[in-house]
Amino acid sequence: MAFSYKPLWHLLLEKDLTKTQMREEIGLSPATLAKMGKGEYVSMEVLDKICSHFKVQPNQVIEWKE
Repeated sequence: MAFSYKPLWHLLLEKDLTKTQMREEIGLSPATLAKMGKGEYVSMEVLDKICSHFKVQPNQVIEWKE
């Protein structure tokens, strides 16, 4: 089982934000952003912060891939 952050990257394009800008606005660490860039797992707390910041559902941040 694997997850992708591709929906989040599309959301950032729609909002005209860079990954670094998002990281700074939400207060994520550079290490967390690096993990996301590699498609690695992050905590539910991180996903909650992202969803709360953009006021979106989790499926607009992550997607499940086989």
